[in-house]
Amino acid sequence: MNQPKSPLGMLFEPLRIGAMTIPGRIVKTATTETMSTVDGFVTEELVAFYEPYAEAGTPLIVTGNFYTQRSGKVYHRMPGADDDDKIAGMRRLTEMAHRHGAKICAQLSHAGRQVFQPAANDDPVSASAVSDKFSGIRPRAMSLEEIRAFVLGFAQAAERCQRAGFDAVQIHAAQGYLLSQFLTPYTNRRSDDYGGSFDKRLRILVDILKATRERVGNGFPILLKLNGDDALPLRKGLHTPALVDVARVLEDQSLDGIEISVGHYESGFPTIRGNFDLFFDTLLDQGVGREYPPGKQRSMRLSKGILAALSNRLWPHRQGFNLCYAEQFKRALKIPVISVGGFSDPQAMAQAIQAGQCDAVSIARAMIADPYLVRHVHQQQPVTECRFCSACLARIGTRAVDCFHPDVAPQRAIMMAREKGLGHARAA
Repeated sequence: MNQPKSPLGMLFEPLRIGAMTIPGRIVKTATTETMSTVDGFVTEELVAFYEPYAEAGTPLIVTGNFYTQRSGKVYHRMPGADDDDKIAGMRRLTEMAHRHGAKICAQLSHAGRQVFQPAANDDPVSASAVSDKFSGIRPRAMSLEEIRAFVLGFAQAAERCQRAGFDAVQIHAAQGYLLSQFLTPYTNRRSDDYGGSFDKRLRILVDILKATRERVGNGFPILLKLNGDDALPLRKGLHTPALVDVARVLEDQSLDGIEISVGHYESGFPTIRGNFDLFFDTLLDQGVGREYPPGKQRSMRLSKGILAALSNRLWPHRQGFNLCYAEQFKRALKIPVISVGGFSDPQAMAQAIQAGQCDAVSIARAMIADPYLVRHVHQQQPVTECRFCSACLARIGTRAVDCFHPDVAPQRAIMMAREKGLGHARAA
């Protein structure tokens, strides 16, 4: 007699993304690692960070963003794909992943005006000279010559990733980074061929996809990270129908898959819904807030209690908080749709896929709390529970990524030691 199929079984059904097939529907989404050298080279620390994800059988690992040009650096210890001298280090990362049978995708990005640490980039650029109200940084508008150089640099970076052994690349056009800044009318006030109408604001992304495809060929998967909504109230941000139209155009231009996120830095915290009780203290004492101007630091310290209470009210955590957007892309596209956004519960992941809201889910914070999450779900073992305190995100750019929750971090350490011990036993 046939046994009833586990509702979680669909999480381990294969998914085809272009020419690549991944053995499941749980993706490790990009997270800022703060583990490269200051010159952008991959370190052994970075390779070691990703090894548990590969050991755990994670179907697809998407790295934290690699900058394609030095002008696109977000923070000091960010890895780069801007020169051939980076290929050897990137290859150490891909060889490790492949040794464990994992697929690995390099996320490529340019910060534009969204620079965590001004010292990392003293000449921020954007589509237009529109200040970021979150950081206070005012970029300068890119020239046409700079745009052309950026398009070429992006395609060259993707080719380096291919040469280094990555299984795919992901173009980061979400969360208010440079390509998102070109798409969004609020941040793109140009009147030339790269601004104004929908087609002109989209042009840089079409140019990048075409140039990249020419370099990597038809058999190499190219994914996109895109907002489901810009979440910019009272400003000319993009909403889901227009962003779905962006995806339709790029699907026709050979895009292989899309991951849906939300927001800009200036939006507040719709991208990282959770609990913010400790976030602002941590940001100011241990994060990039230490580099804020003295006046901004003082005002944030005086208002941190109000900021935390307001953030908790506006952006509470919930499972799959971008599914309301992702399902609209799923209805409109033929390529796979991946949804990021607060997933930690396997039942919620399976339900999202079963309901047709997305083809796969991607996870950041819950996988920081439990890098072996995929193995634990597959074996129906307890998952080390993320509390979505975002203490990991408050330290971006200053500390290597880790779980810092006072209750979860010790549990994680015990779990990691156990898994490593089991790994050594298997190897023996």
